[in-house]
Amino acid sequence: MPRIFCVANQKGGVGKTTTAVNLAWGLGMANQRTLLIDLDPQCNATSGLGCSPLDRHPLLSDQPLRESILQSKLESLQILPGCRSFQDVDLLEKGTQSRREWLKQHLDAETGMFDAVIIDSPPSLGELTQAALASSTEVIMPIQCEYYAMEGLTQMIHVIREIMQKEPGRLTFGGILLTMFDPNFELTHEVDREVRDFFGDIVFDTRIPRDIVFSESPSHGQSVLSYAPRSRGARAYIELCMEVLDRD
Repeated sequence: MPRIFCVANQKGGVGKTTTAVNLAWGLGMANQRTLLIDLDPQCNATSGLGCSPLDRHPLLSDQPLRESILQSKLESLQILPGCRSFQDVDLLEKGTQSRREWLKQHLDAETGMFDAVIIDSPPSLGELTQAALASSTEVIMPIQCEYYAMEGLTQMIHVIREIMQKEPGRLTFGGILLTMFDPNFELTHEVDREVRDFFGDIVFDTRIPRDIVFSESPSHGQSVLSYAPRSRGARAYIELCMEVLDRD
């Protein structure tokens, strides 16, 4: 069974999709057979790697997932594109426990050929995010180094713990990732200390800096690691990938 990572945060704009895309690319560069699944209706993970969203979400189809999986420009990384259809999003959101269990079984049955699966979830605590969490083995939470960084985390952690209790032994905390780190601001260091004091070893040592390449690379359909491999942002995500592999 592969390691299935759900990249989740109920807040938008925290680097969730950026992390999903670049973690997937980095693991692929490390010769991990990797699948990136786009569950966010905005489909930014799909377009960010130069692919087009589908008319129907593959997870609503009776066909095997492999028939919808696309090959990225990196041999060891494949993509299950998202869908912007409001009807499909609504159907994915419905079904509660049965939909959640079906998604988990679907992924378990069809992802065995991969070493790692990365799920980019919506910025919410809705059923779709909960289904993604219940289908995963590890959750990674990006937190921006800004004033409201801790806001809403209590709810997020409560949802994660509920899912852990329903199926003990499956989902674990993969780690909390500090993003938008700017060493020139004292507030950044205050948030860093506060998060590390509160969560301890669960926080990754790696900090993702502010870097213009994070805004530029998606417009070229590339990860930061391929678009600007010598940038600060690329180096940070390489370090994150090394940490993730070390925590296996």
